[in-house]
Amino acid sequence: MLAKFSLNFRNWLSRWRADGFAGAVVRVPVSVLLASAGVTGILLGLRQMGVLQPMELWAYDHLLRNRPPEAPDPRLLVVEVTEQDIQRVGRFPLPDATLATLLEKLQQYQPRVIGLDIYRDLPMEPGHQSLKSVFATSDRLIAICKLSDASDPGVAPPSTVKPEQISFSDLVLDPDGLVRRALLFAQPGESKCPTPFSFSFQLTRKYLEKEGILPINQKPGEYLKLGNQVFRPITSNSGSYQGIDARGYQILLNYRSTSYVARQVTLGQILDNQIKPEWVRDRIVLIGTTAPSVRDTFNTPYNALRRGSRKMPGVVVHAQIVSQMLSAVLDKRPLLGYWDWWGEALWVWGFSLVGGFVAWKLRHPLRLGLAMAATLGSLTLVCYGLLIAGVWIPLVPPALAAIATGGAAIVTIAYQMQQQQEKVSELAQQQELTIEQLTTLLKEGTKTLATENWSEEKTRTMATSEDGASSWVSPPPPSLATLSLDGRYKITRVLGQGGFGQTFLAEDTKRPGHPTCVVKYLMPARQDAKFLTVARRLFETEAKILEALGQHSQIPQLLAYFEENQQFYLVEQYIEGEPLSEELKADMRMSEVQVVEILKDVLQALAFIHKHHVIHRDIKPSNIIRSKQDGLLVLIDFGAVKQMQETEDQTIAIGTRGYAPPEQFHGRPRPNSDIYALGMIGIQALTGISPQHLIEERDQKTDNLVWRHLANVGDELAAILAKMVEYHGSDRYQSASEVLEDLNRIDPTTLSSRVEDLRKVPTDFDSDADTLHLSDTAEDATIKVDPEQQGY
Repeated sequence: MLAKFSLNFRNWLSRWRADGFAGAVVRVPVSVLLASAGVTGILLGLRQMGVLQPMELWAYDHLLRNRPPEAPDPRLLVVEVTEQDIQRVGRFPLPDATLATLLEKLQQYQPRVIGLDIYRDLPMEPGHQSLKSVFATSDRLIAICKLSDASDPGVAPPSTVKPEQISFSDLVLDPDGLVRRALLFAQPGESKCPTPFSFSFQLTRKYLEKEGILPINQKPGEYLKLGNQVFRPITSNSGSYQGIDARGYQILLNYRSTSYVARQVTLGQILDNQIKPEWVRDRIVLIGTTAPSVRDTFNTPYNALRRGSRKMPGVVVHAQIVSQMLSAVLDKRPLLGYWDWWGEALWVWGFSLVGGFVAWKLRHPLRLGLAMAATLGSLTLVCYGLLIAGVWIPLVPPALAAIATGGAAIVTIAYQMQQQQEKVSELAQQQELTIEQLTTLLKEGTKTLATENWSEEKTRTMATSEDGASSWVSPPPPSLATLSLDGRYKITRVLGQGGFGQTFLAEDTKRPGHPTCVVKYLMPARQDAKFLTVARRLFETEAKILEALGQHSQIPQLLAYFEENQQFYLVEQYIEGEPLSEELKADMRMSEVQVVEILKDVLQALAFIHKHHVIHRDIKPSNIIRSKQDGLLVLIDFGAVKQMQETEDQTIAIGTRGYAPPEQFHGRPRPNSDIYALGMIGIQALTGISPQHLIEERDQKTDNLVWRHLANVGDELAAILAKMVEYHGSDRYQSASEVLEDLNRIDPTTLSSRVEDLRKVPTDFDSDADTLHLSDTAEDATIKVDPEQQGY
């Protein structure tokens, strides 16, 4: 099935390339376009209201967590105050003496900048004077304070720190409590914390000053620029956010890794001189608390909804922001960006169209499921790849759009199919009435019908139409094969001819690439006005039925139908391939695996036409083409369609001896008449014997075929085939779906894949295409031998 799906996709892609993008768009029904636009509008509205934000942030977190890990930033060192350090000192907050000692030791190693992520607005004796002295004399130190808000007055910075070395340590939380954004600047207002610069920004700026890089464009309304890197601030509706508090200067936080953003050492290691000087020299050193008891930790995308995952300490979050900024400026690591609203809207609408197109094009449940899974998988991969490249695009809205539009398309298709089935049923009723009128007209002019074989030398031909009407007509003009029909169909060669007329291969000169098509020329039995009026009505009705049936992938599409010079033409899709009769060799027995595959393939098409209240009535190997392009079995020759009905009224009978069931000879075909014919094909494939010979041996009591001794076949498959070819229609399967259900119950491992060679079965007549056409009485029998053709 996967192989067939792949072949079908390549088939569609080749047609798309041949017809161009415009042709593909034209083929999308208006209902899909309208559904996609409606679904997109609804989803964008829900998104604007913030309904989708939790799901979008969840998807964003999932993609973020699954990015490839990055190496620790070598420019940073994190000094963490652990639980063991607190127990060693004996209390928390740490005394000023401990902090003073720590800072003095670190400065001996000549770091480029030291960031102290510990509040020190009040003295913590002993050692307060020592710490004040360090604060006052160090030009490498960045201290912190906390901004005030409505519920918090804030925290003041150390009193002796120079104003340009002060920063706020506030982090921005999303509505779900996670840190996904970094606040670089803020308006302090009347706060104990007087600085507009964040802790991370101050550390980054101090480090880059030594690189000769200074901030540019810090004026209101202008974007921050460091070197060649512009830091674009987010708005309240950036990315998947809707209506968030975007005050200040915020950017998306592009995490470097889960927690090991840089080398980490403990307070105890510093105090005990257990570190190497090069770990500190010319680095950014961040000092902060990681002890769980202090509760200076935050939820991030890396621990959200993950059991056992630790929250990220605040000092590590600040290290992530510093690393992000340094890497963007110095290493060209991408910042996280996003599309404008119109780009995201087009993105959602695009996948809405894809979902609707897939549902409209691939209506088989398994193929549709696989295609939709591939669509959503591709969407996820694109979103993941772009996130790695630094672009955050919507994932949830386009996924929902594809699914919703696909669902809407399925509902619409189901409704349209129901309407179509009712329409075809009405057309079939009209067809039967028209056939009766034609038959009456023919009987007025022809009192008796005779049995005659086809011969090209005959000056007159018995034309038994695919609807059952028969009359004597003259053969078509020989010059017809050289004409250009309807101003566009250039005839290239004759495929075949019979009582109905002729079949040509033609080029459609008005389509790109001049694709090949099949033109059927239907010869009216008479040319008088009364007969032509009825024949024209029958022709148009039958064409509309074929147009409806051609929507299935295993039935040729009706491309056009027209009348020219009182002659009728059908233009159908050309199926390049071999008829199934070429595979059913008289000296070969197919394997059970091959037979089951044939049955399932054809049953899919039969289920479709029976739902449309149509019976094929001439299922035989020469009317089944194995497409060269995708390997599917395609049903051809739908000239013998009729309405399904419960009435006992007899109608015109058409069938092929050996394949047609008994009730069809009496003019009472049923849907399971086609099932009988397919079952005979299955038995023929297993035995290597033509049905014309198989029907000669029947059970005297039940009239059922006796064939089991002629084939090596398992009991399950044999029972299914036997039920398909029951003599009495009431004992047979009643629908193609019932046969498919039983075939799907067979364990594939029990089926034989062996193909057997047999001695050729002697025959006393050509069994390739003995077509039996019957009218209402047994006396009016006509046998016509049709040549089999390659392709259709």
